[in-house]
Amino acid sequence: MIRVLIADDEPLMRAGIKAILGTAEDIELVAEAGDGREAVRIALERRVDVAVLDIRMPRLDGLAAARELKAVAPAVRVVMLTTFGEDDNIVRALADGAAGFLLKDSAPEELLRAVRAVHSGEAYLSPMVTSRVVGMVAAVGQPRRQEAMRQVAGLTEREVEVLSLLGLGMSNADVGQRLHMSEATVKTYVSRLLAKLGLTNRVQAALLARDAGLAG
Repeated sequence: MIRVLIADDEPLMRAGIKAILGTAEDIELVAEAGDGREAVRIALERRVDVAVLDIRMPRLDGLAAARELKAVAPAVRVVMLTTFGEDDNIVRALADGAAGFLLKDSAPEELLRAVRAVHSGEAYLSPMVTSRVVGMVAAVGQPRRQEAMRQVAGLTEREVEVLSLLGLGMSNADVGQRLHMSEATVKTYVSRLLAKLGLTNRVQAALLARDAGLAG
């Protein structure tokens, strides 16, 4: 059972998210919060697997809450929810440790997919967010490209192969099938890559792969 916390300052929005989560037999809503500060407190008190955070909240916004959760409860996976699609929010959310990013007008099934994906260690970006990220990467400047290439220079050949496929958005199962490895072995490689590169999640790894020109 995936234990989920939702944080949004709009009661109606929380009710909608609660209704969507309630349709899934493998997901349990364990707590609700009206702001980021309350969300962090509850996440520390309850055994929460996934926190669904609105970016725009009083007292402590979702970005700051994600940053605090990464520091004090790194096992909690974060899905960001927002009505805004600004590129700076996407970049900041990913940098602050979010493993998923959805717009509030996404289809209900997307929320369920996102919760399940981040809980299993995958990353999830809504299609609209993905297109924005790809656009940002396509416009990457030469200094950023050089820095990304410097970061990956110390990886082994196999690690580079895995990182390249992460950059294409592949799941662990897809990577394993492509490279003829078990899913467990892929997970080990992904964990090792994140540690060696000083990254928090697969989304950051995928962006680095694209920055370095490894993902086509």
